[in-house]
Amino acid sequence: MHALPGTVPDIALTFDDGPSNETARFIDALQQLEVPATFFVCGRNVQRRPEVARLIVEAGHAIGNHTYSHPCLPLCSQAQVSAEVARTQDVIGSATGETPTLFRPPYGLRSPALRTVLPAHGLRGIHWSVIGKDWRRNADQISDRLLRRTTAGSILCLHDGDRTSAVANRGQTLAAVLRVVPILRDRGLRFVKLEWGQSDW
Repeated sequence: MHALPGTVPDIALTFDDGPSNETARFIDALQQLEVPATFFVCGRNVQRRPEVARLIVEAGHAIGNHTYSHPCLPLCSQAQVSAEVARTQDVIGSATGETPTLFRPPYGLRSPALRTVLPAHGLRGIHWSVIGKDWRRNADQISDRLLRRTTAGSILCLHDGDRTSAVANRGQTLAAVLRVVPILRDRGLRFVKLEWGQSDW
């Protein structure tokens, strides 16, 4: 598990598996809440919705590499891992004009190949400290899990997409975000987007 360094009361809100049909709603909510976030996107989804990937960047959020097709990396060869990462870097760069510096493996499962593949692309790995398990929980359950587990330094993992599915339903996640952000702020926690130097693997 990984967390933000230092002793300041920072926490990071991150979303995986976009961009999806739901992502613009998340961006609007984050703007309303005045919260920066980090979106780990799949290359196939970026190709499907390049305009939404651009919207992520234009809204001031960080964008990271979450592979092209969301495979289980430990089951992939080094060549496959390299291709997944490289293709996604290219797709994100073409869509947004930005080259990601952050990477999160699908399912949080790392492959030994990442030890060489990530540095070759100027990427650092990011995991999480708190995962909402929002793909199978309702808004109340997601909120309760986040509020019980989040402390200073936490990296929160939620989802604005559903792997590389063409359509996702993340209304429960969005409702949880709208609920927990003000509460966490009232606890004195400050939301930040992730940066390259914050990784430790």
